Amino acid sequence: MARILIVEDETIIRSALRRLLEHQGYRIEEADTVDSALMVLENIKPDMIITDVRLPGRPGSDLLSLTRNIPILIMTSYASLRSAVDSMKQGAVEYIAKPFDHDEMIQAVKTVLDKYAGTREKTAPVLTAHASTRTDTDIPAPSTFMYGECPEMKRLFSLIEKVAPTDSTVLIQGESGTGKELAAKALHQLSKRRDAPLICVNCAAIPETLIESELFGHEKGAFTGAMATRNGLIEAADGGTLFLDEIGELPLEAQARLLRVLQEGEIRRVGSTQSRKVDVRLIAATHRNLRTMAKAGEFREDLFYRLNVMPLKIPALRERGADIVGLAHKLLERICIQMAKPPLTFDGESLRLILQHSWPGNVRELENCIERAVILEDSGVITPELLRHRQR
Repeated sequence: MARILIVEDETIIRSALRRLLEHQGYRIEEADTVDSALMVLENIKPDMIITDVRLPGRPGSDLLSLTRNIPILIMTSYASLRSAVDSMKQGAVEYIAKPFDHDEMIQAVKTVLDKYAGTREKTAPVLTAHASTRTDTDIPAPSTFMYGECPEMKRLFSLIEKVAPTDSTVLIQGESGTGKELAAKALHQLSKRRDAPLICVNCAAIPETLIESELFGHEKGAFTGAMATRNGLIEAADGGTLFLDEIGELPLEAQARLLRVLQEGEIRRVGSTQSRKVDVRLIAATHRNLRTMAKAGEFREDLFYRLNVMPLKIPALRERGADIVGLAHKLLERICIQMAKPPLTFDGESLRLILQHSWPGNVRELENCIERAVILEDSGVITPELLRHRQR
């Protein structure tokens, strides 16, 4: 089984990640700084490295130039997304935003290891976002990313498999917490662009005054504080996939710029008079009704029709029937591993309560509820009282 070096200065995160990956059968080495990682590398050569960007002393991205033949997965917070993009340009093979979903991390590790299987003996550097040894038979199914056994989820998986190999724009719709980003990652990994970057952007998390600069880049002197020319996140996704979450929060002016990207395949940096060609597959997501917003003048109608080429609807958790129980069992197993607790079970009343609750926060609410119950339990069984503690 593959050996992985984790470089993370936060003990809790490092330990949880170690337990998660060891449970998958990987051999794990640990370090808390770049210098301590280099000491580990003097004795062993791991199959991959997972490192945080922000570390005491030198940043984790320094490992990119110090370990030329080992693929590196970068961990970063949404606030430091720019650091991850810069790391991809320097040679990182993948990045993952913190806090990460455990299934997401497991899939990212598998993707990196599959991508670079058999390349360790080569002398040429392998740290390039477009190099791959993966064949079509290695392409995962949508159910690898999302759990679902109900008819609605099976229909969703079927649509993902059909649209993923194309370059068509996809609009993912669904309530908050249903797993729209997981669907976007499935679309990317099942596409011909799977070995190129997937850049995920939460439009609601970026201040309106910065959104255009972040997406399209800017020229030096374009505005106060623009001390140097910078590429935008769309350019960072060139050749790959751009996922715009909560696209309904995008300002109208930025919508007009995005429309040009879809129509002409061009971007223009803030402060520039020159356009640049980009090859980007766009996936957008929203919990809002864009058609209604367009009629109210809150969203560009022409952009809506450009986005709505292939709509995917993720059902709310309350609409998925017995899926709720299956998902609850999977979440409970994963959370127990994360917290280094022995396996727990639900009693019958707990399962009935889970089925009866409407879960307005969907999968995210269910996960939080189970996590709270795992923290509070002391009998080896999840009882209704522990679950109701969260629902009050």
